[in-house]
Amino acid sequence: MLRIALLFSLLSLQNWAHAENEPYNRVDFRVEAAREVANDLLVAGMSIEVQDKQPARVAQQINAALNDALKKAAAFGNVKVSSGGHNSYPVYGKDNRIDGWRGHAEIHLESRDFKAAGELIMQLQSTLQLNGLNFTLAPDSRAQSENDLIAESIKAFQARADTIRAALGARAYKTVHFSINSGMPPQYPKTLMRAAPMAADAAIPQPEFAGGDTRMTVQVSGTIELQ
Repeated sequence: MLRIALLFSLLSLQNWAHAENEPYNRVDFRVEAAREVANDLLVAGMSIEVQDKQPARVAQQINAALNDALKKAAAFGNVKVSSGGHNSYPVYGKDNRIDGWRGHAEIHLESRDFKAAGELIMQLQSTLQLNGLNFTLAPDSRAQSENDLIAESIKAFQARADTIRAALGARAYKTVHFSINSGMPPQYPKTLMRAAPMAADAAIPQPEFAGGDTRMTVQVSGTIELQ
């Protein structure tokens, strides 16, 4: 009997300790802060494609076009230019024999100066094709906007927590769990129809760009315990 009584007492103590550790008066909720931020970075892709019977002539034409493009771009110090894919492959004809060679090369442009980027694109379109154009946030602009929204969403979380505390008649609350999620929709390049390069003496109007906005959001999720 004594052993049974001791066992019962131990079980009662364990259940009491478990009950003491059980969470109570806890509320889960989430708040969000969002804003539209003006895109300040233009990203463009341009390319050249050449076909010839001789692979050496393909390489020669592509290299000449790229060298000319980089030379023109050097005059635009506020436009970042980088090389992209560069490849060549055979073109097969009848009887599965090589009938020629085709080469393809790309360059990428990035700039916060939309006007300068538009002028450079206009000049390069005499030999290159504009494949895609996208407007997004520069990394430092995105980081600054995220920091502002994080501060704003934390204040909103604290205000909501205090509203819940008052509505439920609690004297205070403590934060049990807290998480921050930030981001913006994925950016996809605006694909343009490929067109043949303009003649060098053709009158090509300079494009004007409107970068638009990106919607950024920060969500704060958490759990508070009322006291």
